[in-house]
Amino acid sequence: MAVVYIVLIICLGASALYWLFMSPSSQVFGRFPWRVSTDKKVVALTFDDGPNEPYTSQIADFLADKKIKATFFQVGTCIERYPSVTKRLYDDGHDIGNHSLHHRFSDYLKHPVYSREIAKNQEIIFNRIGKRPALFRSPWLVRQPWLLRSLRSQSLQPVSGRFCHSLEVFQPGGERIARAALKKVRPGAIIIFHDGFDGKTGDRSQTVKAVKTTVNSLIKQGYKCVTVSELLGVPAYQN
Repeated sequence: MAVVYIVLIICLGASALYWLFMSPSSQVFGRFPWRVSTDKKVVALTFDDGPNEPYTSQIADFLADKKIKATFFQVGTCIERYPSVTKRLYDDGHDIGNHSLHHRFSDYLKHPVYSREIAKNQEIIFNRIGKRPALFRSPWLVRQPWLLRSLRSQSLQPVSGRFCHSLEVFQPGGERIARAALKKVRPGAIIIFHDGFDGKTGDRSQTVKAVKTTVNSLIKQGYKCVTVSELLGVPAYQN
């Protein structure tokens, strides 16, 4: 019986730590927006871990066809791999946000302030589009006091959101991903898809299918898809 209690305590402790440092909605260490309160049927679709070809461009083509703007939180090493894609997204009117240089969890442990990961990617993005992002999303939505202080010092707005599907990384069917995403849509929601995979290349074909299904359903429901900067009422880029 004692073993059961120990396991229960460990599980509760792990859950508490996850909620504190990584859950979409935790605001313990400071403002980390994951939605806005509104009656308007607006939603911000966001894409993390790219660019990753051909999937990022497939999503961009679809969004262009639907005349929809989204927000892409991009990894520096991926931008260097596909520099023209980032420029294309910016030219299409999408927000480009900072999603760290390497997207490595170990960097949080070695350099908890995370300043270099942030600053270096700011420069990489500036070299591609001529502007420095004002929006930042941390890999795995990790937040802690040192990181948030670092973001404030670099005039960056942290952005959270709700993951479209908890197992999207394993690419279940596009319809499954879309069903899960649509269940999380509310007026003012920020929904997270992944056009890349932890800063690496990888198959995101089911995400592409899910985005198409999700967007088509949102349009039928009368939703307007906006960028994160529009939803939060903040600048997308620094002056």
